[in-house]
Amino acid sequence: MSVSLHKKSVMETENPFVSKGYISKEFFCDRENELKNLGENAKNGLDTTLFADRKIGKTGLIYRFFDYLEEKGQYASIYVDIFSSRRLDDFVKLLSEAILKKYPEKTSLGKGFMKILKGLRPLISFDTITGEPQVMISYQNEAEKHYTLKGILDFLENRNEPIVLAIDEFQQITEYPETNVEALLRTYVQQVKNIRFIFCGSKTSLITEMFSSAKRPFFNSTSFLHLDKIDEEIYFDFIKDNFEKRKKTIDEQAVQFILDWTLRHTFYTQYLCNQTFNLSGRNVTIVEVKRACKSIFLQNEAVFLQYRRLLTSAQWDFLIAVAKEETLMQPTAKDFLMKYKIGTPAHAKRLINALTDKDLIISKPTKNGMVYYLSDVFLLRWLQSVY
Repeated sequence: MSVSLHKKSVMETENPFVSKGYISKEFFCDRENELKNLGENAKNGLDTTLFADRKIGKTGLIYRFFDYLEEKGQYASIYVDIFSSRRLDDFVKLLSEAILKKYPEKTSLGKGFMKILKGLRPLISFDTITGEPQVMISYQNEAEKHYTLKGILDFLENRNEPIVLAIDEFQQITEYPETNVEALLRTYVQQVKNIRFIFCGSKTSLITEMFSSAKRPFFNSTSFLHLDKIDEEIYFDFIKDNFEKRKKTIDEQAVQFILDWTLRHTFYTQYLCNQTFNLSGRNVTIVEVKRACKSIFLQNEAVFLQYRRLLTSAQWDFLIAVAKEETLMQPTAKDFLMKYKIGTPAHAKRLINALTDKDLIISKPTKNGMVYYLSDVFLLRWLQSVY
């Protein structure tokens, strides 16, 4: 009873536009086709490669899918983000912590898992803020890492219920100093039948190459799922409804401005809605939305100016040029080079490669060739407004 009352109070009082993490399906917009796709893959014993631009809602979708699985009572689910990992021991550590979060040390399954790690005498502590488990393991040699990783996956394989294991930022394993990590993981993944894997990545070109190149161990081993922008009509209704549920009215021009200004990129759309909701009264017009945009610029301006300090003058000017174009198809075209005084095609290629390496520009293949755009929508709009 208390749980349902708590949920009701959250729905009535909280800002409904979540820009970080996942709360519940009430605060989640659409992705019905993607949920169905993930569900069908799990049901049919298929692993999935889920890829998308950063902050488009990939992690939120995973947690929404876990909610979906819990409703049906079909699978246990575990999520691990390996973005911070730098070597194979980090991978094992993060995976161990995720499993202990799912099966706490004092439970029967948690005790069973600790037996897997017992020979390595792991040190278990708990984060003082989040309360989540932290694992420290010392290895004598490389073989112990492999043995431990195999033991962990065997532990999950032998559970009484099938498991969905989502590994976020999976492309990180390509940067590990150890040799043949991809081949090692592919071998272990092939050997387990009770685990459905979701391999997620935000470096689209790298994650797709890992699973689509015939030269790579994971070639053709999964079903691909690309996460794109939410349908405009669906997002429009979601925004309008969530204002109205909390006794606020927002006019259609204001909603359309939000969707256009943020390019329907999930994080930026949610954040602008969040700030608009926070800064507005009962009646929301485009004036309140633009006030929220200015507030966002003030919040981020110091960071944007820091980018300028870290880039060369040529790189900064090129970033402004791409921002003004919004999407760029031909960075070496004569008209573009002359319009922004870039210089030679070779110089433009060097600049775009440098900015892509710094994750400030995204390059994406389309049917009509490569397209280039800024990874940060707020930086894009700030550059357009200032320069």
